[in-house]
Amino acid sequence: MYLKMDMTAILPEVCSSHILSFTSPRDACRSSLVSPIFRSAANFDTVWERFLPFDYKDIISNAYLPVENFGSLSKKELYFYLCNNPIIIDNGTMCFTLDRWSGKKCYMLGARGLSITWGDEPNHWSWTSRPESSWSKSLPSWS
Repeated sequence: MYLKMDMTAILPEVCSSHILSFTSPRDACRSSLVSPIFRSAANFDTVWERFLPFDYKDIISNAYLPVENFGSLSKKELYFYLCNNPIIIDNGTMCFTLDRWSGKKCYMLGARGLSITWGDEPNHWSWTSRPESSWSKSLPSWS
């Protein structure tokens, strides 16, 4: 008689989480739908810390505006927070976020972070504040 066995059930959660940490964030989320063991393992901080950039603490600490309560978030919550909430860094000239599916760093450069010829000359450019913008000064407009 052939007995069908769920191989994930005999692995300790720690082993399952270690295996998931070598996949991608997308695969960890998909695997969590396969079995209760993977669902539990996919919530381990060790899995999500591997998906965060190695310098995520430095990036967060250099945020232009203070970002509160990062210490109270699990690594999974922090990962998705960084995917969904860009953080302004580098004295307000750049924005940082994570790509949801790959975990790769994404940077957006603000206009003041660019070296624009005659950018500080009011005869050529005028910098404007826009309330809907994430940046203190928006893209310059041609005068």
